Amino acid sequence: MKAMILAAGRGERMRPLTDTSPKPLLKVRGRPLIEWHVLNLVRAGLKDIVINHAHLGHMIEEYLGDGSRFGARIAYSAEKEALETAGGIANAMHLLGDEPFLVLSGDIYCPHFDFSECVGVLHDRDARGGLYTAEQRDIAWIWLTPNPWHNPKGDFALTMYTVSGQGEPKWNFSNIGVYRPEMFAGIAPGQKAGLGKLLFEYADKGLIGGEMYEGEWVNVGTVQQLEQLNAAMNA
Repeated sequence: MKAMILAAGRGERMRPLTDTSPKPLLKVRGRPLIEWHVLNLVRAGLKDIVINHAHLGHMIEEYLGDGSRFGARIAYSAEKEALETAGGIANAMHLLGDEPFLVLSGDIYCPHFDFSECVGVLHDRDARGGLYTAEQRDIAWIWLTPNPWHNPKGDFALTMYTVSGQGEPKWNFSNIGVYRPEMFAGIAPGQKAGLGKLLFEYADKGLIGGEMYEGEWVNVGTVQQLEQLNAAMNA
């Protein structure tokens, strides 16, 4: 399975730090956010990694290179301007291939997430071994977390392993998911498109599976959050 790290965001709320550095290169507990992901992906056996970038993206390429020093094989999808989440994925489809792939945001901190659990979550056969039709099988599998302070109402409900946009309680989307390529077939390369609309559309059809992740997870969105994470290391 290939993995994609989303790293094209401008990081406006992290200014002035992001005036001179792309957000995924900001350091948390001794290493850049994106390096935590690369190391954890390689540890889980996911060595083929695609990274999209826009703002100061050359700095990401200069830091990570081809990935060989981390045991990875990294390919880059450069964007002249950020294409949003689904747009960035669609633009990199020629690098991701025809099989389900993992996508995670470059600005989350989840050092203990076991990415090996992402392999094989999208099933093509039912419990009896019969093939699902395209209308029956999940098109995506996402991980939800307990709601953080910045998203107290959550995003999706979870019943058994089925994700829904309706119902209570709702949980926070972790920005970690496995997707089938056809989910992005309607988005042309270079087109801007958000992921949220697609997720709710397919969740309404009952075609998104998911589960909870309750380990350490932080969406590093402000300078204060970054300082708090690093202060915890030095306490």
